Amino acid sequence: MKTAVMYGAGNIGRGFIGTLFSASGYETVFVDVSAPVVEALNRDGEYPVRILSEDSFEDRIIRNVRAVDGTDPSAVAEAIAEADMMATAVGVNVLPKIVPCIVEGLRLRQKINPKPLNILICENLMDADKVLEGLIKSHLSPEESSWFDASVGLVETSIGRMVPLQTEEMKDGNPLRVCVERYDFLPVNKAAFKGEIPQIHNMIPFEPFDFYVKRKLYVHNMSHALCAYLGDLLGLEFIYQSIDRDEVYRLVRGAMEESILALSRKYSVPLGDLSVHVEDLLYRFTNKALKDTCKRVGNDAKRKLSPADRLVGALNLAWEQGVNPVYLSVGVAAALFRYFAENGVENPSREDAVSVLRDHCKLSPDFKPMQMILDYYEKLVSDKDLPSIRRAVDAEKAALRGAIV
Repeated sequence: MKTAVMYGAGNIGRGFIGTLFSASGYETVFVDVSAPVVEALNRDGEYPVRILSEDSFEDRIIRNVRAVDGTDPSAVAEAIAEADMMATAVGVNVLPKIVPCIVEGLRLRQKINPKPLNILICENLMDADKVLEGLIKSHLSPEESSWFDASVGLVETSIGRMVPLQTEEMKDGNPLRVCVERYDFLPVNKAAFKGEIPQIHNMIPFEPFDFYVKRKLYVHNMSHALCAYLGDLLGLEFIYQSIDRDEVYRLVRGAMEESILALSRKYSVPLGDLSVHVEDLLYRFTNKALKDTCKRVGNDAKRKLSPADRLVGALNLAWEQGVNPVYLSVGVAAALFRYFAENGVENPSREDAVSVLRDHCKLSPDFKPMQMILDYYEKLVSDKDLPSIRRAVDAEKAALRGAIV
């Protein structure tokens, strides 16, 4: 039986990638530092995944699994050296911490296993392949780097399945249970593979992959975050409650339409195909059974307001492609509230917002969308009246007719 190493036995590792490996006939070897999870996976040799729909669910048992203790470098290295396939889903902040173990595994593999190794990078990180390559090569000699370039494929992925934080209710008596939505397609960078592309269930190799990266970040991640931040302003707990408000729905949809128009122009992708994707996402956000919270989805606003990330990145792309980012400006303005709350800034002023937009988001003071962001920020500060904001945005969008002037 083929073996796949899944570095990270959390929600994405167990709830998404592990399920695809299992459906493709792989034995999945999870690597994790959580002793209870490692012990339970080795004891049971399987775990349940619950697929949640609006008013029903389907349980699936993921079999042929075992686990390796992530604090045992020798065991991790051995698993990597022998694997037919590998993936990481540990989180952006943890990724550098697992690199030494990956390096030792690759060194052992160079000695005992001539087959190429492809690593699916399932991290919410721009240019994840370049980041991981730099981290790994900082530990390698020139000779080892040459072998690495020829034998190891660092494959970016686009993680579209929504997996919320798992509550005790969701675990339903089994700490290994993961509740997920039904969507389970995995676009990957076709050009990054070394050797033959493995046959993985619902894996979609695509080239040029930058389109999928930007579609995920600037449509899915952007709209999900905007839904969370607008929900924050309304005092709502769950994403499905937020998107159910007409004013939120219209603002989120407007931002998505600006993003897909920009993506269509940049990548020459039919706008109709992207519109279908928007409709699917808006429907998926309404899934009450996921109980995904505005707090979780909007968490780490500082990262999400970075220049190339979901909100500011989408806004910049729209401007570059001749699309007025009016709704996207509202998104950035709404995100500023979470940013200030997370950073302990009380009663933030327009000047505070200017500082964040200039110093963190890297927007120029004379950049027209920056002025729109600040105007909408002040409107949100003054009354948090989303219906009036939405009417103002609709009017401005209509006046501009979707073109930069």
